[in-house]
Amino acid sequence: MKKFKNLIVLGPLTYAIHHFEEHIIFNFIEWKLQYFRHSAAALSTEAILSILTCILVIFVLIHLVKNNRASAHIVLFILFAIQVVNAFYHILFSFYFSDFSPGTFTAVLLYLPVNFLIVQAAFKEGHLKSYIEYFVIAILGTVTFILFEIFGPIIIGLAIIFCIFYFFWHNNKLVADLT
Repeated sequence: MKKFKNLIVLGPLTYAIHHFEEHIIFNFIEWKLQYFRHSAAALSTEAILSILTCILVIFVLIHLVKNNRASAHIVLFILFAIQVVNAFYHILFSFYFSDFSPGTFTAVLLYLPVNFLIVQAAFKEGHLKSYIEYFVIAILGTVTFILFEIFGPIIIGLAIIFCIFYFFWHNNKLVADLT
């Protein structure tokens, strides 16, 4: 179970459990509206959950088939953008506002440990070659999360387009390097 390809399958599951905490057990939207403008209001929470889960599942499946660095980088980017940054968001703003942010339990107990194991496996299996490489993925994931919070769902579409371009560019680069 400690292989990258096995661990990334946990991504969609932890995402679903996290949303259960945010929207079934607690009311994250009500909490968020006390402190922020709701940027994703153009789509329902269920729509965002469905879209992001589908995107994550599609790229996990692509990685399971292709099993290359480009597909691994995209999965890591998506996980960082929708889980790791989200975990720090919940933790930071719970302390900042001195008000529990719904989603913090699963952020701390699932998102951070599961993503730590995924990144650890990515390094062990050579999907990540350096900390700088992961730092770039982390920065891109963080920027994507922030832009989504500011501009809403359009950022999801743009991120997917860039992921597709990266996938084909990186694969062509790998083929060129081998010849």
